[in-house]
Amino acid sequence: MTVVIDRATGKRRGGRAPRPGPLQRLKHAYRKYWYAYAMTAPVVVVLGVLVLYPLLRGIYLTFTDATSLNSARTIGVNHIDATYEFIGLDNYADILWGPTAYDRFWSHFLWTIVWTALCVLLHYVIGLGLALLLNQKLKGRTFYRLILVLPWAVPTFVTVFGWRFMLADGGIINSMLDAVHLPSPLWLEDTFWQRTAAIMVNTWCGVPFMMVSLLGGLQSIDPVLYEAAEMDGANAWQRFRNVTLPGLQSVSSTVVLLGIIWTFNQFAIIFLLFGDTAPDAQILVTWAYQLGFGQQPRDYAQSAAYGVLLLSILIVFTSVYRRWLARNEQQLAI
Repeated sequence: MTVVIDRATGKRRGGRAPRPGPLQRLKHAYRKYWYAYAMTAPVVVVLGVLVLYPLLRGIYLTFTDATSLNSARTIGVNHIDATYEFIGLDNYADILWGPTAYDRFWSHFLWTIVWTALCVLLHYVIGLGLALLLNQKLKGRTFYRLILVLPWAVPTFVTVFGWRFMLADGGIINSMLDAVHLPSPLWLEDTFWQRTAAIMVNTWCGVPFMMVSLLGGLQSIDPVLYEAAEMDGANAWQRFRNVTLPGLQSVSSTVVLLGIIWTFNQFAIIFLLFGDTAPDAQILVTWAYQLGFGQQPRDYAQSAAYGVLLLSILIVFTSVYRRWLARNEQQLAI
């Protein structure tokens, strides 16, 4: 092939083969990576059936007035076709600024934010404290690790039902408070104490994961850094602030992000602890369930709209959080 260089522009002409079309590139990629495509195809199919289709179906329902009264259903031998209609963005407008938007959305949104912030803060602080303790040379350290990981290993419904028995009026917690002449809170009846109880149970369930993750991060910090800090005269707090916390930064950023996402969508603890008896203690995800499956008629459209709003909130938060972390890492690198 002859290559011609234009002296005026300096560009090469005729030296590069024409770019193949999309179909040819697809055939080339298939011939080159067919094994990888074959290995990932089952996962793609499963994700498409279990995640993509329900997601697209849910997004479509948010633009309708679908309820259990106008959806397609079969009663005996009779099949009734769906009669719900397309109503555009009315569901979102009604949820966000409708006549009772505060009671139906904003109050639950604010409580969800408070719930998430307090739970993740307690998870991190208690988990870090226990990780620091277990990172010391203690006698029986392996036994302590097993005991502290136990709440994480027990199925969630067993843990929550156990807490229900302990928090009941005649449970062990109120009995102990009565024994020392302290007032007995209505853990499962009063809104404030319901929320307090939910945070207690979620903290109990979430601390082991944070502890194990941070303990792994602590053990990856080079001990030479601590020795150098001690030689420079740094006290325990200065070593913790200037060596431990920077060494845990990458682990902390990941587990905090996961903790926020999991706690924001924590359905099991609230649902199993209160069922439908605590409307003011419901977070957004359990409130969406109540709308779609816990009342009559079931409001599928509004429940799906809550789900889309939850997904949107988490996507925005994750994007901002990752950008904030990237900017901090760039500043530290400088």
